[in-house]
Amino acid sequence: MQIGIPAETRPGERRVAATPETVKKLVAGGKNTVLVQAGAGVAASYPDADFKTAGAQLVGAAEALGAEIVLKVRQPTDAELGQMKRGAVLIGLLNPYDAAAVESYAKAGLNAFAMESLPRTTRAQSMDVLSSQANLAGYKAVMLCANEYGRLMPMLMTAAGTVKAARVVILGAGVAGLQAIATAKRLGAVIEASDVRPAVKEQIESLGAKFIDVPYLTDEEREIAQGVGGYARPMPADWMRRQAEAVHEKAKVADIVITTALIPGRPAPKLIKAETVAAMKAGAVILDLAVEQGGNVEGSERGTVVTTANGVKIVGLENLPAMVATDASALYARNLLNFLALMVDMKTGELKIDRNDDLVAGTLVAADGAVVKKGYFSNNDRRGRKGRKGTQRVGCNDELPRHPPNPPRIPLRSSAPSENSALKH
Repeated sequence: MQIGIPAETRPGERRVAATPETVKKLVAGGKNTVLVQAGAGVAASYPDADFKTAGAQLVGAAEALGAEIVLKVRQPTDAELGQMKRGAVLIGLLNPYDAAAVESYAKAGLNAFAMESLPRTTRAQSMDVLSSQANLAGYKAVMLCANEYGRLMPMLMTAAGTVKAARVVILGAGVAGLQAIATAKRLGAVIEASDVRPAVKEQIESLGAKFIDVPYLTDEEREIAQGVGGYARPMPADWMRRQAEAVHEKAKVADIVITTALIPGRPAPKLIKAETVAAMKAGAVILDLAVEQGGNVEGSERGTVVTTANGVKIVGLENLPAMVATDASALYARNLLNFLALMVDMKTGELKIDRNDDLVAGTLVAADGAVVKKGYFSNNDRRGRKGRKGTQRVGCNDELPRHPPNPPRIPLRSSAPSENSALKH
């Protein structure tokens, strides 16, 4: 079985879909051939020589894209789709909520698997690319804020006087939010965090942060806040108003605010209004992790840092996992390796797409020249996907982790195969 690893062509994308570690495992049985495009891993600090030593063949883009199985980080361009074989398997972050993109996979005759659609089950943990990448995004978000912030994060007591600790507010306590809390805590900040779901209160407090509590005034609010399967649900307008008021008061005295709320396929919810930004103090920093989908912050601009008239910096840098491309690629590649094992026998090289497997079926968006209907919605369709009582699937930055993190140390680099290992140690 030929497995192709093309270089990513999206501007700023430094990750690669395989590493020498995973290549070595793919070719171990002697039945698979891994075709790595020359230079594909260089931006992630994986030189061609390491791939060759691991057993890969270095090829051009056409050969990598023309393999029987193609592993990618981001969805392919039209030009890349034109170089893929009909009947080939494509696996990656394929944006299944973009109807036009999914239709293009079908027209190309691909068996396309969107890893964003992986069911949230215990069995799927080792393949969960959303959690692995959001974990790194949460860490990098704090580091970027610390760099933009013109003061120190920890409290210091010196002969010249005391330096107060930075006050950090984090909105959204999913994988990215919890990692942000843990990282900011290690840097010595005083942290408060908010989330719709009451279930995260214990996790927030276990990491040393204070939970911003917005009381539920009705049984309806309390029931909706529970969510379904770890996913948030749209809260009533009155509760959202009360939360906005609470966030406004906290943001006014905050030094750093990090927002992480995403709903795939829909514009990101606005959590920080312009009037809140205007009320914040000079030198404060806001980082908008949802900027690629419109942003949680009014005034954020994709790909840049904006300084407002009152001296607040709004960081709209995108694709934070690519800023730590070596570790991001390592975790992502392990996720894909584990997923690929569902379809490829590593000993015989035989490919078998079992559509009765819930993980295989759950990620399949195009097959046999047709779109696999799942009720996805395009970016222009605001109705969303509905299940029990209008449940919405919350995105990678706002998903609850399957295993709550423990307060102690969090290694910057993990050698364990689990994508959540950085949260568990």
